[in-house]
Parts: sequence; structure tokens; C-alpha cells
Amino acid sequence: MKIETNGTRIHVTQQGNGSLALVFLHYYGGSSRTWDLVAHRLSDRYRIVATDHRGWGESDAPVDGYRIADLADDAEGVINALGLVRYVLVGHSMGGKVAQLIASRRPRGLEGLVLIAPSPPSPTILSEEQRATLAGAYRSRESVEFVIDHVLTAKPLDARCREQVVEDSLKGAAQAKAAWPEIAMREDITAAVGAIAVPTVVISGELDQVDRIDTLQAELLPRIPHAAMHILRGVGHLSPLEAPAEIAQIMERFLEVVDAQRTRDLDDVHRGLAK
Repeated sequence: MKIETNGTRIHVTQQGNGSLALVFLHYYGGSSRTWDLVAHRLSDRYRIVATDHRGWGESDAPVDGYRIADLADDAEGVINALGLVRYVLVGHSMGGKVAQLIASRRPRGLEGLVLIAPSPPSPTILSEEQRATLAGAYRSRESVEFVIDHVLTAKPLDARCREQVVEDSLKGAAQAKAAWPEIAMREDITAAVGAIAVPTVVISGELDQVDRIDTLQAELLPRIPHAAMHILRGVGHLSPLEAPAEIAQIMERFLEVVDAQRTRDLDDVHRGLAK
């Protein structure tokens, strides 16, 4: 289905049931289906909502509007249109930076934040040569396959997942492909993320070459001091495809904590009313 929000139409997939929804935001080059292997392990207990960022997957691709705030507004519009009362944001890479900004706004109903190989809130500094290489990474099948093998993964993907990554990467609109390295990657949202107040877990691949553990330890964790980090051994940047079972297990444990926190908060409210 497509939901009209923030001046464009965003493609959304849904599955599962539960009073708590998980809202999945994908990486630069991906789509809502990037999450399939994780989502199907969680859909028996939670409502799954996965979006395609504007310019990616099946979403519309306006000429402009690809800043982090634009993508955040899109996602919040979807959340509001679906009437989600309780939800946890799950963001990967670029989607992780978007999720951080949304969480910093402290929207009603947000109960937790899962950041998977997230882009840090600080600007990512690249040379012009590196920026040009990134902007051209998804130009052809050959360039995508090179990036898969030499940058994005530490574990081989099966044939179906590999083809999915190639298709999603090539399908992105030119303006969306250009906007991340030229605009959104350079944005500084560090002043905002200190306002994040919900429980937060950061899941990082040990061999991630894109958003490295040391970068997240220096640029992200000090700004969300209550966040806990989990490291996936032998895993690269595409952890939702490389290690979906491990991610689902970490998320299940985290979501149990989120539910327990809500129960304690409700108990406090009830005790207060009883006085």
C-alpha cells in the first residue's frame, strides 16, 4: 500500500499482529524488503511496518526533499496515518540516522529505538573522490556486486538475497542516490540526539566497514548514554541479511525490556491513582 504523507506517496508493507508495532527504516540502497528475514521471525508477536524511503523501492521519487528531516517527516506521517499507539523504531544505516532524528522529537507512542549499523549523528567526512565513488556505487550491476563483496558484507549472501540487493540498489531514483552522499550524510544532528529518552540498543557488525564500531563508540554512544551496544561477530554492514536470526534474538530480548518498562510505568500510574 502507499500512504500520502509530506507531499509524496510512501510505500508501506505490513504483517503480523500485536499491540506493539515495529517500524523498520532501511539503508541507503535498500527497501522495505531488506527486513524480511528479520521481520518474519518477529511477526508472530509484533505488528511489522516497513517503509520504502522516498526515491527507493516502490515509493514515489520527488525531485527534492531528501534531507534527514524529510525522511523523518515521511516516516512520522506513515506512523500517524496508521494510527500506531505503541511502536519501536528500527533503523539500519541511513535509516538509523533517520530513526535517531525521529526519536529526538519524542513523538507520542514511541517506546524504544533499535539502531542497526546506524550512520552516526555527526557528519560523515569523505574526500571528493570517496564521495564520487559512493555516488556511483549503484550505477550498474557490476558496481553493486563489487560493493557487496568488498564493502557491504563480511559473509556471503545467498543467491536470492544477493539478487535482491542488486535489484534494490539499481532501482533507486538518481536524486535519491545522489542525496545521501551529497546532502544527508553531511548533516549534523548531534544537537538533537541528546534528547532521545527511550530505551535504545545499538547492534553493530564486528567487520562493518561503513559504520565502524569505533566510529559509533566515539560519535553515537556518548550522545545517547543510556544506549547499550551489541556486537555481531564476523558480520559486516548488511547485518539484516547477513545475521537476521541474531538480530531478531537481540531485538526480542530488548522488546521484553521495553514491555517490562511499560508495565512498571503503568503500575506506578495505578498506584498513584489509588492513593
